[in-house]
Amino acid sequence: MNSPSGAEAPTQASLLHPANLLTLARLLLSPLLFLLILQADGTRGASWAAFGLGLALAGTDFFDGRVARRANVTSRSGAFLDPLADKVVVLGAAFCLVAVERYWWVPVTVIAFRELGITAWRARWAGAGVSIPARRSAKYKTSVQGLALAMAVMPTLSGADAVLTAALWVAVVVTVGTGLQYLMDGRSAVANSREM
Repeated sequence: MNSPSGAEAPTQASLLHPANLLTLARLLLSPLLFLLILQADGTRGASWAAFGLGLALAGTDFFDGRVARRANVTSRSGAFLDPLADKVVVLGAAFCLVAVERYWWVPVTVIAFRELGITAWRARWAGAGVSIPARRSAKYKTSVQGLALAMAVMPTLSGADAVLTAALWVAVVVTVGTGLQYLMDGRSAVANSREM
């Protein structure tokens, strides 16, 4: 069946589709990243192993979407797993960096509250039958968070505390900003659904 634009409508992908397997790999390998950060306690989480694995996990986040688009598939499991994997990697790595005293707990807690709060709102809206599509800014937010984390575990920046702190606070600002944007989108969607 064709869409009105003439392009074929996406088909539903199984959990074992390559795009979903990339997302699952990111989720399953995240504990290894956490372990590498915690074991590098003497360098406050910085090691080339953690940096390399972090880049590999970021690569799975980039390629899972490309694989799905190229195959013209969509997946309910992928729509659930992809943001879950992002949150597990980002929050897990960030709290590990708090544990090794690379990050201050306050900005990391702000990011965690935003991520978990939006997840709760999304579930509440979904329960009411309202779907709020993610904006492109949500992917930018994840990229900014990932960049801050990559910088924090890069050995060549291990002494650049001011730079790492600034990168973390930039991630906080972007994270909170996109969260507020999502809440406004959600309220508009709820209001529109009540008018229909």
